[in-house]
Amino acid sequence: MKNISQRLYISTIAEDAAEKAREFSLGLEITEFCTAYNMDTCFDEFDAKARNKMQNVKRLTFHAPFNELSPAAIDPLILDVAKKRLHQAWNIMQEYHIDTMIAHSGFLPHVYYEEWFVEKSVDFWLGFLSDKPKNFKLHLENVLESTPAMLIKIVQAVGDARLTLCFDIAHAALMGPDIPVVTWAEQMAPHLGHIHLHNNHGQFDTHNALGDGIIDINAVLQKTAVLPDITFTIETINANESLKWLEANGFLG
Repeated sequence: MKNISQRLYISTIAEDAAEKAREFSLGLEITEFCTAYNMDTCFDEFDAKARNKMQNVKRLTFHAPFNELSPAAIDPLILDVAKKRLHQAWNIMQEYHIDTMIAHSGFLPHVYYEEWFVEKSVDFWLGFLSDKPKNFKLHLENVLESTPAMLIKIVQAVGDARLTLCFDIAHAALMGPDIPVVTWAEQMAPHLGHIHLHNNHGQFDTHNALGDGIIDINAVLQKTAVLPDITFTIETINANESLKWLEANGFLG
């Protein structure tokens, strides 16, 4: 189970994503619409870019827009915007024949109390999932949470097999050393559906190659590669160096 190649995607934030996905027979995580603006005025431009990258790639996931969007927003008008943008993303996914979405949790420290964030997030995701088909998958990603506890509570309370967690290991590393990244993985494992792989040096979310940073990615993959239903995305600025790292460490067979 150490070989993750059949479950591996490359984020299209990488300049060489499409080339390497085709070379290694990997999937792509489409990120052209992470910024919601790209779904509006310049949609045709980014649609063409995404379609070009997807050519001859068989496995696809879709990263939803996240800038300034919060599924637990206190202002109801902001909540309406979050709903609109995610439904726009859903419609684009249908055009691309993609059934898996990665979405940020939208948590902001010092803004949301845990009880509010969990309760309102549960309401939001229950509503979002209510009209989606059985084969739809939604992975909820950690960004600014200091522990995995709130996201685990959300998934448990929603109680829908279509909703799982996306563990972004580099985001977790930026939260400090109190909870090691491997411990995050262990706690999230029962609710885990997807993992974002990138590295940093503990200060900024720089999306470094897997071998360039403070995170022991080998240890994380040793824990998670054995979970049969977990998928992975290389989320680095350039994919080639990270593919070399995965190959050298035995994760590409």
